[in-house]
Amino acid sequence: MALFARFRLQSLHLRHHYHHQHHHFNFSTFPLSSTSKTRAALSLLKTETNPEKILEICRSASLTPEAHIDRITFSVAIDKLAKSNNFSYIDEFLTELRTSRPDLRTERFAAHSIVLFGQAGMVDHAIRLFKEYHEENQKDAVLSSGSVKILNSLLFSCVAARKYDEVKRVFVDFTKSYKIEPNLDTYNTVIQAFSESGSSSSGYSILNEMDKKGVKPNSTTFGYLITGFYNEQKYDDVGKVLKMMKEDYGINGGISIYNIRILSLCKLKRSKEAEALLEGCISRRMKPNAVTYSYLIHGFCKEGDLEEAKRLFKSMVNRGCKPNYDCYATLVHYLSKGGDFESAYRVCKEGIGKKLVPNFSSMKMLVNGLASSGNLEKAKELIGEMKERFSKNVELWDEVEAGLSQ
Repeated sequence: MALFARFRLQSLHLRHHYHHQHHHFNFSTFPLSSTSKTRAALSLLKTETNPEKILEICRSASLTPEAHIDRITFSVAIDKLAKSNNFSYIDEFLTELRTSRPDLRTERFAAHSIVLFGQAGMVDHAIRLFKEYHEENQKDAVLSSGSVKILNSLLFSCVAARKYDEVKRVFVDFTKSYKIEPNLDTYNTVIQAFSESGSSSSGYSILNEMDKKGVKPNSTTFGYLITGFYNEQKYDDVGKVLKMMKEDYGINGGISIYNIRILSLCKLKRSKEAEALLEGCISRRMKPNAVTYSYLIHGFCKEGDLEEAKRLFKSMVNRGCKPNYDCYATLVHYLSKGGDFESAYRVCKEGIGKKLVPNFSSMKMLVNGLASSGNLEKAKELIGEMKERFSKNVELWDEVEAGLSQ
């Protein structure tokens, strides 16, 4: 917190200084780099619940959508305000930024704000901003053509808020009234909406329109269609799309399409079939990645086949594929849940060695399991490692340790 206490004083001093210098203040004299300001803001936001203070933290960090870490910070702030139903603060904050900071009167920030409104479920505000952007920017001139970037953000915003009927309406009405030529992203987002709302078959008509307009689909387009048809368990359509993708459009899709199919089958509790796809993929000399295995491991764990999950984990390592965080976290969680504490401990130790540490609740389940199955030493050793690595959880781990079966 020392960092932020310093940052707090500086930002107060800065604001005071700024107002007295008639806006000639030079931000480069500010001792903290913009990234460290954002990091400080991000760590404060994690625990802050007061909406006034959330906005104050964001203001102090003078965020910009150009930087990735700043976009994450915006997202975290908006999420917190939306979850606590402070919608008026979201509107106030985004409006204030657009009007008070000349550097944010850009297409990029308008697009980013529209997405943030969608993330908060405020689609009406997103639509209002879309219209404002187009009407303000025209200064009485007749709109020659609107911004496809802003349209795509609005469509994405509707998908994020799961307002699928709005996607259709916005796509049909706004492309016409604002004279916007849809591009590949536009079409992909509309297909995504059909796929998520259980009407994947409507995607075929979008493909037709793309053909007419000369917009070539990519593997993302087909990925959405395939996901949708699996969700609706329309396996004939899955086959049809795969064939069309390859034969009509010459798109191979690679491992990403395999991963989509494997995930879809695992979600339908058809992990055995998903595993057959993995074998097919390998026999075609394609390299499965950590994501492929994490989907399968999760699928078998959910179906209660822990032995198969462990076998997959082993074979993945033997094939030279490095497990990702999800592989470790999923195995530790389900093996502990299934009472196989020895295996969970081994996987967990390996993960910790690679700085991939499962979450607190999985670790707690494992530690309690080890202690109650006569492995008090291992349990205490893991607690020791956790305390050393995560000072912020020391008290939580002290409680766990006090409660261990002696």
